[in-house]
Amino acid sequence: MKRLLKPSKLQWYAFLATMPLSAAIINYILFERAIYHEFIYWTFSFPLIFLLGYLAWYFHLSVGDWLKRKYQEPGQFRTRLIIEIILIFALTSFCTYILIWIFAYFRILGYSWDPADFQQGLLVCCSFTLLIHTLYEADYTFLRYRESAEERQRFLQMSQYQEFDSMKNLVNPHFLFNCLNTLSSLISEDRDKAGKFLEELSKVYRYLLRNNRETLSSIQDELRFIRSYYELLKTRHENALELNIDIDDRHLNYMIPSLSLQLLVENAVKHNIILTDRPLIIDIFVTDGDRLIVNNNLQRKIVNVKSNRVGLENIRSKYRLLNQEGFQVIEDERNYTVVLPLIWHNNIHQFINALP
Repeated sequence: MKRLLKPSKLQWYAFLATMPLSAAIINYILFERAIYHEFIYWTFSFPLIFLLGYLAWYFHLSVGDWLKRKYQEPGQFRTRLIIEIILIFALTSFCTYILIWIFAYFRILGYSWDPADFQQGLLVCCSFTLLIHTLYEADYTFLRYRESAEERQRFLQMSQYQEFDSMKNLVNPHFLFNCLNTLSSLISEDRDKAGKFLEELSKVYRYLLRNNRETLSSIQDELRFIRSYYELLKTRHENALELNIDIDDRHLNYMIPSLSLQLLVENAVKHNIILTDRPLIIDIFVTDGDRLIVNNNLQRKIVNVKSNRVGLENIRSKYRLLNQEGFQVIEDERNYTVVLPLIWHNNIHQFINALP
């Protein structure tokens, strides 16, 4: 069941500060100087106007809240504001008309319809509506700005963690020892293969140093890097590790967060059993909905491998800051799948501006 909207303290304060005054003015417009002589205009008419005003105010808030949820992306701000202004003033006009019509139709306190009263009442209601909604919009914008600033700070911290982890993983003793040990064996066995291995190793480090601080990289660059990284892993694991890439050329200029593929492949290798009779198979492909899929068969190691999950959270934060929906981590009994939304390169400057 959908919960009713709960107004904020600011919204309540604004309502309680403006509604009594606007109700008193409407009361004067309807009955003029009679309100100075007959107390009934304050004990009956004023509360009725106040009640109808409260219902109209709450309806306005509900419409505004619905629009903020429907048009919450930064690029939709102008569209939302225009629609909200049109709807709010249309609702204000309707509610003002209904208010005065009720008094006239039921002849409340002897009131009869006067078009001039509607015009004056509409002017008063629209003025107060404009005032309080300007206040609400300023408060909403400030809160969104503060949330964005906090999100950017968290993103910056996670980026620093990812940068450190990426460097640490590629220069840690185990990785270097395995690479150097493999290279040493290849030099004595196959100099051509050793030369190729050294070339791929240099490509991996060169890309890491160049792109580690970048926010986004093209699919083409990421695939070039992951192939070099895979060659290093393949030399060690041989037929126990398989990487399948199926991506059309038309997707190569799309963008994803830098080093995402390396992180996901590394996680797959780190957390799964890799044996010749139980090979780890990693598939990278793009769906019709412009989603890049990184999938591997799930065969977790019996011993739990320590993971701080900073990498995945960093990728998730980048997509959130870029206002890109669709990042998913899906796990079942057989597969571990990560879904990365693709970002079109023509919009790169717009997205980069959203990041710190």
